[in-house]
Amino acid sequence: MPARLAFLDVFRGFALIVMVLNHTGRWWIGREMGWWRYWIVYGTMTVAAPIFLFLVGFVLPLSLHRHAGDIATPSRLWPYWRRGATIFAAGLLLNVVVFGSVQLRSLSHEDSPFAGGVLQTIGLAIIVMTPTAALLKWPGGRPALLGAALVAYLIFLAAYAPLKAWLPNHPGLSLLLFLDYPPWPWICLVLVGLVLGWWWRDVAERGSDVPFFRNLAVVGLVLMVLAIVAEVVWPSSPHIGFTRDRVLNNHWVPAPITSVWILGTVFVMLAFFYWVCERRGWRPEWVIVLGQTALMLYFVHQVIVYTVLGDSWLAQRVLGARAPLVSLHEWWKFWALNGVLIIGCVGLGYAWQAIKARSKGLLF
Repeated sequence: MPARLAFLDVFRGFALIVMVLNHTGRWWIGREMGWWRYWIVYGTMTVAAPIFLFLVGFVLPLSLHRHAGDIATPSRLWPYWRRGATIFAAGLLLNVVVFGSVQLRSLSHEDSPFAGGVLQTIGLAIIVMTPTAALLKWPGGRPALLGAALVAYLIFLAAYAPLKAWLPNHPGLSLLLFLDYPPWPWICLVLVGLVLGWWWRDVAERGSDVPFFRNLAVVGLVLMVLAIVAEVVWPSSPHIGFTRDRVLNNHWVPAPITSVWILGTVFVMLAFFYWVCERRGWRPEWVIVLGQTALMLYFVHQVIVYTVLGDSWLAQRVLGARAPLVSLHEWWKFWALNGVLIIGCVGLGYAWQAIKARSKGLLF
């Protein structure tokens, strides 16, 4: 087994590019730009973070599978728990850097340093999923955990209305647990990734993993077709958009049809990148670098997009700006600036790898 698999790095790098488009779409252009801005924001939300969350679970078996007999020992769990805690802390730090104008005591404001976010959910997922992987070595562990993911999501749907009424009266918990990509229900997607990742390693150890990804692509296509058929049979209004999903605590959670579509697209894209990278030998180095440095770039690009170039506390206090430094009203400027930003991210990725290589054993 190689130290890194190109298709996973490329898939993660692709997700980072989509995440950049999501943030620049939200923070650099206004609603007056029309429906295209809306579709960019909605479309990218259904792609980027779901890929990251799915991959959190999918890649854990790469290292855990060979230690199936002693996953739950403290010495085995500690490195993963430490990494999960580090990512969780990075999410809190990002809140402080990006939303620094909010006082630490302000737990009722969405932009509090204590607010939840996708990094916090990823960190918590690593902490929870590592010991959970020990269940996969037992017969029936896979279907049981897939069933648990489905049941947890269905319970969330049943609890949606009560939660919507309950959260305004509990601002602290709503900030920590039910904000941007909240642990419940998004850890369900991580759990699906964990089960499929373990299944993949089982198949790969017995021989070729080509049938696994072929079957995964077929399942993904079936799920996408089911989502389309469900929309035809039980049409929502609008057919695509935030209002056809769930909005809890002013943040988006996919409804059942959207969730089926997301699962299908993640499966198909994972199989596609496996085929073009591992079977056809495609190795786009710059995308691989984005994938290998995705955590650092996720943090830094938001600081650039919102804090340096957007309507932020830092722009107002340090740079003296009273309005966003970037407010785009022409699409060619939006795409040109995104191109520059992505090129900058690639350069930062190469620089970060060089820094880590030179300081190995000292800082890292």
